[in-house]
Amino acid sequence: MLAPYAFRVEESRGRRYSEPTHPYRNDFQRDRDRVVHSRAFRRLENKTQVFSRRVSDHFRNRLTHTIEVTQISRTIAAELSLNEDLAEALALVHDVGHPPFGHAGEHQLNELMAAYGEGFDHNLHALRIVEQFEQRYADFPGLNLTFEVREGIVKHSRDYDPVKFPELAEYLLELRPPLEAQLVDFADEIAYSTADLDDGVEAEILSREQVRRDVPLFRRIYEEVAGLYPEAPEKLRFNETLKRVMDSLVSDLIANTGKQLTVAAVSSVEQVRQVPQRLFGFSSRGDLERRELKEFLYKNLYCSPTSKADKEDGEEMIAELFSFFMQLPQELPDSYWERTKAEHAPLHRVVCDYIAGMTDNFIREQHRRFCRGSKKVGV
Repeated sequence: MLAPYAFRVEESRGRRYSEPTHPYRNDFQRDRDRVVHSRAFRRLENKTQVFSRRVSDHFRNRLTHTIEVTQISRTIAAELSLNEDLAEALALVHDVGHPPFGHAGEHQLNELMAAYGEGFDHNLHALRIVEQFEQRYADFPGLNLTFEVREGIVKHSRDYDPVKFPELAEYLLELRPPLEAQLVDFADEIAYSTADLDDGVEAEILSREQVRRDVPLFRRIYEEVAGLYPEAPEKLRFNETLKRVMDSLVSDLIANTGKQLTVAAVSSVEQVRQVPQRLFGFSSRGDLERRELKEFLYKNLYCSPTSKADKEDGEEMIAELFSFFMQLPQELPDSYWERTKAEHAPLHRVVCDYIAGMTDNFIREQHRRFCRGSKKVGV
């Protein structure tokens, strides 16, 4: 039973290339399956979330993070009677455009492309992956996903200016995305914020005492947990608190979004699209707790000396490999080198696309192979 403001699969604008319906899977379920079976999705297993697998196999990678985001997204969608299949497909595809080395890699590629008057945006790169780069079907290029999943790839985490991005005109940039797309950005932040506390302690960059002391939401819930489990080992009390922190954020998001939907009095997807601001959001208290947690992570984890060194290593490796291929493009794989001829694609864009698709392991191997004479970063 879907809410009136949920997106119904039968109302989809369909696919770029017409296909017959499937006998027992709806279009959003088929989109989900196509994403899961794509190369770009599999490569997420070897792309950094925050910590490299060279340090420990226990840390989240971009794939396990995506699975956690998907779990949270389905829970929220179910509770608000939204379309779980659409939310799931969007959660699974939301990070396929990320380059190696996480946000540090995205930042570096964006800077390199700025020299050519362009940029790198992982959402827009994800769109190009599912539209062009994934070649698995005889009938059409790309994955031929539904309009709503492609729109969600573009719009789930930000609004693009129609004037600055005319190439995205078909994705209704002047309108808000459906609620199923809006929820993914919040599920993403809840997933990585709680997971990064866990991994930060595991990496011994953060201490449990520091988290208890400096994160108000964690401290409040920890006091409750300590009263319930006075004899439990500290590690288990920490884990129990972390679980409840996630639950608190998800519950606040669901409750407040429900209130905002009631106040806005929306009763259709079209009305959701017309509202000036997005309808998903935390309460005032929930948003304060979210921001306090995020600020703690930036100050103590993302900007820590250990994280900074890894970030700089990754950025330098990308910059050196980018420079190498720009000077010797014939060293690119044939399929990429041919794009500069057959499609008249600018070399800098082709090199960027190639590097963006690399896993952490592969870019290290390529760097050792081609940049042996330069400083050996990250090895």
